[in-house]
Amino acid sequence: MTRVLQIRRGNAKEHMDFTGLPGEITMDTDNKTICLHDGETIGGIPMARADQIKSNEANFDISGVSDDVWAEIISRFTPPPFDVFETEPLPINSKCSFLDCIINTNKTPRFIQTMLICNVPEAGYAVGDQVRAFGIGSRANPMPNTKIKSDQLHICLMVGAETYWVSHNNTGETTQINDENWSVKFLVYC
Repeated sequence: MTRVLQIRRGNAKEHMDFTGLPGEITMDTDNKTICLHDGETIGGIPMARADQIKSNEANFDISGVSDDVWAEIISRFTPPPFDVFETEPLPINSKCSFLDCIINTNKTPRFIQTMLICNVPEAGYAVGDQVRAFGIGSRANPMPNTKIKSDQLHICLMVGAETYWVSHNNTGETTQINDENWSVKFLVYC
């Protein structure tokens, strides 16, 4: 004997007085459709039958979508705005163990961009160029360590007494740079 799965069902009026459990499926016997429930929407969300779907999708006009719908979609998928802190350029020193920078905030950073700024033309870069393709020793694009201490954000770029390098602007080759020709800057997104 075969088994039959029978879901909860009711007419259109009964659906308008019913809020199903999240994930529950019911059948509207008047409209011959199924409804998905989210635990909040009265009547559920009716699913279209194949004969109700337009075969010509070219009739859809995006300008007809209300501003409220767009606002709701954007708010659901857009992260909250960032506070962005930009440090002053700091001199680099390949002979030290680490480079430490302190920002007066106790906010936890979401991410940090580290960049070198060219102060004297070198490796195909001009004064003021900001370079993100760099490394220290064998580490490419090193990420700084962070910690919050006494309501201040400490950013620590580990140097390990190793030489800084950049990807040459013209050739892309790893090119060691002179400390005095460059500085480092952090963009902190909290």
